Amino acid sequence: MDEKENEILGALDVIKHRDINEPSQEDDDFSFEEEKEESLYPEQLGDTSLERAFIGLLLNEIKAISVYNFLYDECYFADEEMLNIYKKILFTDGEKYAPIKAKEGFNFAKETNELYNLKNEVKDEYYNSDLKIDDVYNRLKKLFILRKSYLEIPVKEIQPKIADILNYELYDMMTAEDVKNTVDQVTSTEKFKRAVLNSGLTDFLVKGDNVLTNGLSLPFPILTKVFKGIRKGETSAFSMPSNSGKSRFMINLAAYISLVHQKKVLIISNEMSEEKMKLCLITTILNNPGIQKIHGLNVKVSENELLEFKFRPDNTNDVQVDENGYVMKNEGENQEAFASRLLKVSSQFKMVAQITNWYNENCKNSIYFIDITDHTNEELKKVIMNYYYKEKIEYVFYDTLKTDIDNIGNGEELKKTATILSNLAQNFNMFIGSTLQLAETSTDPINLSVNDMAVSRTVKEVLDTLCLFKQIHTDNLQNYQYSLNETDEQVFELEKFKDPDVRYYSCVVDKNRAGAKPKLLFRLNLAYNSWVELGYLRLKSDTAERSN
Repeated sequence: MDEKENEILGALDVIKHRDINEPSQEDDDFSFEEEKEESLYPEQLGDTSLERAFIGLLLNEIKAISVYNFLYDECYFADEEMLNIYKKILFTDGEKYAPIKAKEGFNFAKETNELYNLKNEVKDEYYNSDLKIDDVYNRLKKLFILRKSYLEIPVKEIQPKIADILNYELYDMMTAEDVKNTVDQVTSTEKFKRAVLNSGLTDFLVKGDNVLTNGLSLPFPILTKVFKGIRKGETSAFSMPSNSGKSRFMINLAAYISLVHQKKVLIISNEMSEEKMKLCLITTILNNPGIQKIHGLNVKVSENELLEFKFRPDNTNDVQVDENGYVMKNEGENQEAFASRLLKVSSQFKMVAQITNWYNENCKNSIYFIDITDHTNEELKKVIMNYYYKEKIEYVFYDTLKTDIDNIGNGEELKKTATILSNLAQNFNMFIGSTLQLAETSTDPINLSVNDMAVSRTVKEVLDTLCLFKQIHTDNLQNYQYSLNETDEQVFELEKFKDPDVRYYSCVVDKNRAGAKPKLLFRLNLAYNSWVELGYLRLKSDTAERSN
């Protein structure tokens, strides 16, 4: 909930729980007039002419207070003076006619000469009025319902819809009960996006700035092209076998969105701890080429080197190093002193410190993290909405998509969780990406399908995009080749590396509402959380023939 919404709720609490004519400890800092200037209501809901008419008619027909009255929690006068005259009628002028229940919750009005004169003025104004008190009362009652709903639902997307009920073509024919029902419909069905389809067609076509074309780029050019970017309102899933780097892939994307696109990101995890996530994040921002362009430092440090605090010196003659060439900690030297010494002898460590300091100073509160093990779907939903309202986070990653605690072991319930995420993405215009578990099957990496999912296959029905990743084992590299474009005749071999951390993954786009579903080749090094999209993957012709 943002600052303005808190203001509104605070003002509502003041108005509804004290007599706004009575002095209070806060009177020096707060007055109804001051709050009125800040516009509790939009113009159409703040019109006070109907209140004045009601009070004028009531003063001329004082016995009518027995029927035409407002209970305390239904009374939403915007004009302080009209409210005070109304209370004067309840407790003085029409005291013997006003029901006891109608007086509950109200304080006595403070009598002043100004109030007395105004009361007479309003009474005279409506002495010979053609207005009917029952009609004015019902109209005011409807207005009070709208004001109350407007203040009690401080959601910026919904409040204008509540105020707009006044402009409905048949509003004058609606009863107070109809207005209540309409407010309920607006608040419950506002999640369904509505429009007049033939409105703004030319702008839609010419400007090309709709969500179908304008997603955020990924660090992978081909996936960006086929998915049309990371688009709000959609849900995506990236599925890999166990221990294949699902969380690291997700952090790679989250860091890219945060640093390259300058967007806030929420990571929800039931897999990796905060400490492991932080270590992986540091590894990513140090080694990712796209992020290196932002901080301007070219450094290469593995996750294990960071974890073990292993850094190489500029000159091995100046310090004592171990058998692998890393600076050794002196006997009795604490971690802080060791780090201080490393800053002087290792440019590598100095750059690492510069980058992490740069991130802290320039990207505060850009990636939020919450560990949500043993949760229900309702708790998951509340977490996402809390960060949405509090921080306006519109890019969310959930690692790993599983059934909630009430349905452990029931794979089909996964679709229910995915549906909740999909509804949130659509209703609040956010992107939600998840990781999924891929089963350890004998399927060739290039032939993966939803049948290789370790969990409910029906989850695919809910998603907008689904990518299936699987490692191509070193012994099978000779069976594959790749091209830079899907129809290119020029192809490239998969190079073998001695480094066991370097791997090749097949990426099969199994679902894509935006169109194409290619099969891609990635080369990665999990030690540096480096993911490189090489091109379009294909089997060599002789291998394809044998497999057929």
